[in-house]
Amino acid sequence: MTSQQLAIGLTGGIGSGKSTVAATFRDLGIKVVDADQASRAVVEPGSSALQAIDNHFAQRYPDRSVILPSGELNRPALREIIFADADEKHWLEQLLHPLIEKWIISELHSAGSSPYVILESPLLLETDQQHLVDGVLLVDIPPELQLQRASHRDGTTTEQIQAIINTQMSREQRRERADWIIDNTEDAATLAPRVQELHQVFLNRIEQSTPSEG
Repeated sequence: MTSQQLAIGLTGGIGSGKSTVAATFRDLGIKVVDADQASRAVVEPGSSALQAIDNHFAQRYPDRSVILPSGELNRPALREIIFADADEKHWLEQLLHPLIEKWIISELHSAGSSPYVILESPLLLETDQQHLVDGVLLVDIPPELQLQRASHRDGTTTEQIQAIINTQMSREQRRERADWIIDNTEDAATLAPRVQELHQVFLNRIEQSTPSEG
């Protein structure tokens, strides 16, 4: 994917604990590219994408502004619209996904001294982002635990969380497509050691793929 540098995709459903796992990899000195950060970067105030979003939804929902007084994207309002209307969700994805991918590729290619790079993305397997990585690491928990953790963390209703889950790939599909799985129902104290084990797996893979000199 990147110029001979190993790239690992990190994914999982809402509330699964991806961010905690990503932070643990960062503590090991690994560069983590956050797809959510990309989605924010491409709609910063003044961007052409934000203007397009404003124009599009202002015409269709004149009573619901998707732009805050500060000039930033009103994410809760936009989320409410697109999770209730598949056509609007498709329109938004067609606009943003190419821009997000371009931003991600640029970040993946600037990993610096990190021996490998991780792409953290909730929609890794639902989008073309999966083609940017050499393997997929899934953070996995049951749907009922997703509802519990996500609603507690975000202060969002279980109905809203369930609506998000319903738009994402099923747990079974993710598990089938993952190369490595972290069961995040286990004791939190075991998470860092398990990430460390995977870190060593990735380092070993790099070493095995590096041509020996002489």
